[in-house]
Amino acid sequence: MQSGVSATMEKSVRFARGVSLADKTGLISLKNLSREYKSGARTVHALDNVSVEIARNEFVAIRGPSGCGKSTLIHLLAGLDHPTSGEIFVDGLALHSVDDAALTEFRRRQVGLVFQFFNLLPTMNVLENVSLPLLLQGVAPAEAEQRAEQLIELVGLRERAGHFVHQLSGGEQQRTAIARALVHRPALVIADEPTGNLDSHSAASVMELLEKIGREAMTTLIVVTHSDDVARAASRGLEMRDGKIVGDSSASPS
Repeated sequence: MQSGVSATMEKSVRFARGVSLADKTGLISLKNLSREYKSGARTVHALDNVSVEIARNEFVAIRGPSGCGKSTLIHLLAGLDHPTSGEIFVDGLALHSVDDAALTEFRRRQVGLVFQFFNLLPTMNVLENVSLPLLLQGVAPAEAEQRAEQLIELVGLRERAGHFVHQLSGGEQQRTAIARALVHRPALVIADEPTGNLDSHSAASVMELLEKIGREAMTTLIVVTHSDDVARAASRGLEMRDGKIVGDSSASPS
């Protein structure tokens, strides 16, 4: 029997795609990217001369042990941090050289973030949480609500749209967070351990959703994970050790 998530997603998959599945132009380009921190007299090489290209609409899983540089990498990709050296381009924007105002606009319009602990606003219901990124962009409330409803349908939560965070399961909260990350039609969605705080049933529902996003090429999706299931669902896997990318595996083209 088809799950609720699958059924509703089949109805709504065309919600916002501005590029086709066949679009393999580059979205992300990292060139000799490094990030160093000082710890007393010691220099920590959180990222060490990383170079990689990621195509538009790829689903990439990043794996590696704690402290290998995964979090540093996604913070740089999201425009939340500055590299010590090297270049980072996302959708043509040079994140390594633009000012803070440009980075703020980039984060607001081009990036969707999904966190392990959801980061939903408890005083808002599902519809209000999902609408919020659009309202912050200045989208009219009626349009924001309509687009949010499409995404809520997409993630299988239409019957929960009026519920508050405390009334949702962990899986429902994470699916709400994914809808919020997609609603403004970003070029890039970054998910940091999206199933790490969920039980097996809830993790499976979120996994199904991530697989669908990747399969339908709704956006470029980068997921940091320790989950074998998430890694297998991705079209490409990057393995990190000691601030470097030490493995890069892609699924065979169909």
